[in-house]
Amino acid sequence: MNNSSWTTTPVTASLLRGALDLEHTEHGVLPHRLPAWARAQIPDGQLAMAEAQPSGVRLAFRTRATSVELDTLRTKNAYVGAPPRPDGTYDLLIDGALFGQAATTGGNVLQVDMAAGTTETIPGPVGTVRFEGLPDRVKNIEIWLPHNEITQLVSLRTDAPVEVSPVPPGRRTWLHHGSSISHGSDAASPSATWSALAAALGGVELTNLGFGGSALLDPFTARAMRDTSADLISVKFGINLVNTDLMRVRAFAPAVHGFLDTIREGHPTAPLLVVSSILCPIHEDTPGPSAPDLGAMSEGRLRFMATGDPAEVAAGKLTLNVVRAELARIVARRAADDPNLYHLDGRELYGEKDFAELPLPDQLHPDAAAHRRIGGRFAELAFGTDGAFATDRGADADGPAR
Repeated sequence: MNNSSWTTTPVTASLLRGALDLEHTEHGVLPHRLPAWARAQIPDGQLAMAEAQPSGVRLAFRTRATSVELDTLRTKNAYVGAPPRPDGTYDLLIDGALFGQAATTGGNVLQVDMAAGTTETIPGPVGTVRFEGLPDRVKNIEIWLPHNEITQLVSLRTDAPVEVSPVPPGRRTWLHHGSSISHGSDAASPSATWSALAAALGGVELTNLGFGGSALLDPFTARAMRDTSADLISVKFGINLVNTDLMRVRAFAPAVHGFLDTIREGHPTAPLLVVSSILCPIHEDTPGPSAPDLGAMSEGRLRFMATGDPAEVAAGKLTLNVVRAELARIVARRAADDPNLYHLDGRELYGEKDFAELPLPDQLHPDAAAHRRIGGRFAELAFGTDGAFATDRGADADGPAR
């Protein structure tokens, strides 16, 4: 195709969904899932990396283009001693249906040594993602960015002009916060994380604040949720609090109350669903922290193990069963005064029978098939007739405080 037939469109916030902020860089723009003021309060590199990985973030536009090119600069993770991670996938959806998938080349590599606790960034060049053979008609396009690669957007080119694709009237927005599982760890592609699948089945717009390793009751995350427009809200807590050994049960309950109080400041009546962890046998009754299984890594396999002592639970250490019991108690108490607060035991999404059929490959994270199962179950339990997000319960939803 003659280069003169291409239209270059600046990537602006109006073309992006699922991002809370857009940072301008020397290469282009970098979508963030936490605002700049919150990022300034991040205490570690894990969350800084996770919030910059654009899980649930997608370009959305309307065009009759048959070819699309997107220049990006990715940052791909590599783990010392572990097998290479697959390239991140870009999913292109047309009118809500998956049309094609592609990957880019080049980019930076973040070399992570989990045993030593060190990282090193190896720079690389900008790459291009191409989609061709799109139907020659006016259509709504979404390009879901890789959920597991920091992605700077450099340039968008199409062989026909584009315009902003508005959210369909009446479609509700779902704001979700959780751990690496909500982030999409080991999902097949960005539109196939369990949260993206559940959003598609529920017919809602997703804003995903699932942060790998970082669902830790951080106050700045609660404030970001408070200030973000949403009709439906969910929070999923457990595994990160256990596997980081971050706090004891005495601090946990007040922190949960504070997190929910902050969300309610901006969303006083929106349906709010509190979800506990899916089954994770290594931490059901054994506290953290988690640690890489060095024996497995010497064999080229990534696996995790619990290093705590079950006897330490008596001294206040957290396990998944302790967290689940506390969350159920907290929600039951608050629901007496908050009729739009709901609870879901994460084992209803993935429990013992699921683990027997679809075990966690690294002992912490579900695989692609399990993501599909969890997404389907969440859609049924949350968006179904009796669920917290049933349509008739969304009538009184509210936006953020102004």
